[in-house]
Amino acid sequence: MRILTRYVLAELIKVFLIVLVGWTALIFVALMGKEAVDKQIGLGPLVRMAPYLLPQALQFAVPASMLLAATSVFGRMSSYNEVVALKALGISPMVIFWPAMALATLVSFVAVVMNDMAVSWGKIGMERVVLESIEEVAYRQLNVHGSFSFGPWSITVSGVEGRRLIEPLILRQAFDDQEGQRIRAKWAELQAFPEKGLLLATVNDFSLQRGNTFASDPDTMELPLSFDTFGSGGRSRSPSNYALSEIKPAVALQQQTIEKIQQAKTAQAAFSLITGDFDSLSETAWQPHEKSLASAQTFLHKLNTEPWRRWANGFSCLFFVLIGAPVAIKFRYSEFLASFFMCFLPILLVYYPLMAVSVKQAKDGAIPPQAVWLGNIVLAIAGLWLVRRVVRY
Repeated sequence: MRILTRYVLAELIKVFLIVLVGWTALIFVALMGKEAVDKQIGLGPLVRMAPYLLPQALQFAVPASMLLAATSVFGRMSSYNEVVALKALGISPMVIFWPAMALATLVSFVAVVMNDMAVSWGKIGMERVVLESIEEVAYRQLNVHGSFSFGPWSITVSGVEGRRLIEPLILRQAFDDQEGQRIRAKWAELQAFPEKGLLLATVNDFSLQRGNTFASDPDTMELPLSFDTFGSGGRSRSPSNYALSEIKPAVALQQQTIEKIQQAKTAQAAFSLITGDFDSLSETAWQPHEKSLASAQTFLHKLNTEPWRRWANGFSCLFFVLIGAPVAIKFRYSEFLASFFMCFLPILLVYYPLMAVSVKQAKDGAIPPQAVWLGNIVLAIAGLWLVRRVVRY
């Protein structure tokens, strides 16, 4: 039995590592190309971004490599009648299933770590590189597209001559307690100070509109464009970019925030009743309070969903093997791609849509966060049924 275990494990590990290296390299190059095209960054920033892209490449490559390894090894064993030989000797096919399940479980834990690194350390690191190169990125995008957006700011120009932006229109969206802003100038130049979270715009002959306030100046002056809220590391950081170790403290803090909002609502309602200020209790006046509470609760739902989502994504490796191994044995394809696509197509059509829908519903608070495992549960049920058929027949 130990010989069979070592044989299956050795074959699985060998195929898995070979496929993992190939697919990781392919996905890594594709991600590098996408970042270069989307953000218009040069070779230097792209090289600095490479370490942060690697976890993202592994995030996609590990589950697919595990599935391909399982379908390749078990498909070849079945096509060479090795499974039939085991049954003829009175040995249950479970003997060769268990090593695959054990390896897939171990790889699943590694995949969870990779997923966590990709969406936290990797994503924030990539955005840090972009911020450090924001001046270069801005000029490249303005040259190519005529527009550039970062955080609440957007810049549109009619042309670029060297470092000079011709007829720039600079807009800032209103957010939190800050008013929107609109700046139009004859020309402008940009200079970045990433350590201060600042893009300094030197504008000439400009007009400025902030809320209901208007101002203009025919001379040249400097306007700071702050981007401290830009990216996953800023104040507007999304829960999907939190590391797993950060989520529990963030949940506790968010629960305190919701409690304070509810207390403030209660206090405001009581004060309005005591003073007879019933206008402040109208639907229109009360809407900002409800909106603030709903926003805080949605943020909490997203935080609660993240750990379940990352563990479910990581353990997809195990459930892919649970499907791939019996399917490969049953159909007996010696050509590994045939078995792989036989398994991957149903996974693509069933598992990923279920995952996407359940994650969205959980983040909206419509279903419990544990429901994101629905896709894995469906694969587990189908896989166990297939394993039972292989073992019995």
